[in-house]
Amino acid sequence: MTDELQILIPEERITERADQLAATISVDYAGKGELVLIGVLKGSFIFLADLARRLTIPHRIEFIAVTSYGDSESTDPGAVRLLMDVRHDIGGQHVLVVEDIVDTGHTLSYLLKLLEARGPASLESCTLLRKPDRSEVDIDVAYLGFDIPDVWVVGYGLDFAERHRTLPSICVIPQPE
Repeated sequence: MTDELQILIPEERITERADQLAATISVDYAGKGELVLIGVLKGSFIFLADLARRLTIPHRIEFIAVTSYGDSESTDPGAVRLLMDVRHDIGGQHVLVVEDIVDTGHTLSYLLKLLEARGPASLESCTLLRKPDRSEVDIDVAYLGFDIPDVWVVGYGLDFAERHRTLPSICVIPQPE
């Protein structure tokens, strides 16, 4: 399948956009104390690491994991289930949820509602990719890397069946059957 991959966003553009996002986030949160970055596993880990290394403000990293794709236990296509929660209290903290991709919006909507109930000082989201044509939930993404068409993508943290996650570019794969 590696021969069938087509680069959609090359590594250089991702690096440039991560630099821009980190600079904007650093300005927006300057003087506000520590920013809590919550990476959504597994897909966001590469983007989160690159973003965090570029920040010039105090920050710490937490992780959260959810499942939504292929959930055979639910008949609701927007069903999301928490698999792993953050380890520390986020009450009164400035929080930025870092996602790999916003597809329908159900996962990010679920996470924002879950985290908002914990009383953060502020709560925003940052995503590397968004598929506006697939949106089913109105989500305001404060920091967006790229809008992409409705195609299957891998690389830079995103996978298909746990493969291609560490590719340095975002690549299109043929739609699985």
